[in-house]
Amino acid sequence: MAYDGNVRVGGEPHVHELADLVITKVAVGPMENNAYLLRCRATGEQVLIDAAAEPETLLRLIGDDGISSVVTTHRHGDHWGALRAVVDATGARTLAGRHDAEGIPVPTDVLVDDGDTVRVGRVELTARHLAGHTPGSIALVYDDPHGHPHVFSGDCLFPGGVGNTFGDSRAFASLVDDVETKLFGPLPDETWVYPGHGKDTTLGAERPHLQEWRERGW
Repeated sequence: MAYDGNVRVGGEPHVHELADLVITKVAVGPMENNAYLLRCRATGEQVLIDAAAEPETLLRLIGDDGISSVVTTHRHGDHWGALRAVVDATGARTLAGRHDAEGIPVPTDVLVDDGDTVRVGRVELTARHLAGHTPGSIALVYDDPHGHPHVFSGDCLFPGGVGNTFGDSRAFASLVDDVETKLFGPLPDETWVYPGHGKDTTLGAERPHLQEWRERGW
């Protein structure tokens, strides 16, 4: 079955198979978060993005091969609810944006800054600091050498707009500026976007609406 990323809580994970990387997406409750398991084809190393909830579901997904790291995209509790349980079960190290780490109750082993490299075996992803939804939110960009880029956007970019900035106009301006400069600017329309909740999208599907988002202010 072709990957479409339309997962649901309690449903089956969806698998996006790339030449060097296998991406498995699962939805977990109670806030319908997406978690992503990345596996390097060459080495078998695995990294989890957002241990959001349902540790038993995530640990089944991880399987016997374990994970080397868990990346938390931002400090909101629905994105780290299962982090302690997953780290205790796997011994994985933890990564998070430098400016959000203090808001995550599980200690962060690696503080991530804009432009840092996050490795999954031989695969490299680039961290992008996108301030606004939270001070230290990060996205991860995989520029697939065999195809188009892939972005794990946390709660910073969704189908139909940027993440919630809770009525703070300065935070909104910061987020939409960062998203436009660091994602839409350098990356092509074919770039696949994997958000923290809900369905996937592409930069091409969202690009025509950037000015509309700015005008509406959310």
